[in-house]
Amino acid sequence: MKKLIFAGILAATGLTATANAQIQKGNWLVGSSLLTSSFGLNTGGGYNIALQPKGAYFIEDNVAVGGYVKLGISKSTNSSPTRFDYAVGGLGRYYLSPGEKGVNNLLNHGRWFFEGNVGLGGSSVENGNSTTGLDFGVGPGYSYFITPNIGLEGLVKYEGQTGFGSEGLNSNITFNVGFSIYLPTSKAKDIANDLK
Repeated sequence: MKKLIFAGILAATGLTATANAQIQKGNWLVGSSLLTSSFGLNTGGGYNIALQPKGAYFIEDNVAVGGYVKLGISKSTNSSPTRFDYAVGGLGRYYLSPGEKGVNNLLNHGRWFFEGNVGLGGSSVENGNSTTGLDFGVGPGYSYFITPNIGLEGLVKYEGQTGFGSEGLNSNITFNVGFSIYLPTSKAKDIANDLK
């Protein structure tokens, strides 16, 4: 019985340590949001289907910076035409450590984080006006590690675009579901060499 309890404690400690090891300085994060649901703040509800690949490098433990690309389509419930959205820019993430004040780590296999992004983006409306401008977003998320290197993620973000064209501020709250792959530097180099 003592051996079984000791093995359980070692396994729990190992999984927590693995989650911490993936977000250390020098590692890479690559991933994408696969499913997006939005709630319009000034344009009404509707649907939003977007693919948002992203990549980041951990410049410090728990701190990653990188870039993103967004491609998607959306339609409001008020019979408006379909809209194509696009953006490219930089992003930053800060992962909360389990020991930080106010952090309640409900699941030992994951980490809470905050993500922010800013870049250039725009929209093109079917048979209508197009706009280009500043694309931005910020919000909290949670990454649940299903393996030591793969995390399933949920992210709630306030997102907006302020256009230089016919539209002013267009904003909404989105709920994103996706994944991220966390690569230690040596594994990232091996994958890059295999692609050559």
